[in-house]
Amino acid sequence: MTPPVTPTIRPARPRDVPAVVAMVHDLAEYERAPDQCHLTAEQLTSALFPADPDGGAASDASSPATAPALFGHVAVDEQDEPIGFALWFLNFSTWAGVHGIYLEDLYVRPAARGTGAGRLLLATLAEICVRRGYRRLEWWMIDWNPAAGFYASIGAQPMSEWVPYRLSGDALRELADHAATADTRTGDRPGRVPDRGDEA
Repeated sequence: MTPPVTPTIRPARPRDVPAVVAMVHDLAEYERAPDQCHLTAEQLTSALFPADPDGGAASDASSPATAPALFGHVAVDEQDEPIGFALWFLNFSTWAGVHGIYLEDLYVRPAARGTGAGRLLLATLAEICVRRGYRRLEWWMIDWNPAAGFYASIGAQPMSEWVPYRLSGDALRELADHAATADTRTGDRPGRVPDRGDEA
């Protein structure tokens, strides 16, 4: 039996977007929530490769004005076709005083599992952290995912003492409305710093 070819890891390119979007939807299907995934190629292109502020086409993000907030790497096969991906962005630790990487999604197509693609994608992000002086590489995992064993094998530790919270939908809009109301109420006092008697 021919051993699997070790994939290559490289930054995502605009032509990779359709394949990555398809894999995001595959991941949603795997996590039993396909109806919650609405990502389009246009959205991902805009996030990874922001348009020039003067109205030009998607840029290479070489200038701060067009720098993306989302980053991506792909694992590719011998034909340079994506077989896996990692989408990530920067977070910041106020305790450590430095940035870290938050891995939003990691996925390898079933046919490519066992090639080392997942480990190589994580290793690439770890190398970015070390090279840039970032202190943490973090992600969430659904609790029944069998990848827990793999993550443990590379030294990743579950952060069981931290509970994730999320605001979305109506609750998010209601809280946003509260801010809009507060802006109206205090709009005649620009720059005023609230004191301890102010409403929380």
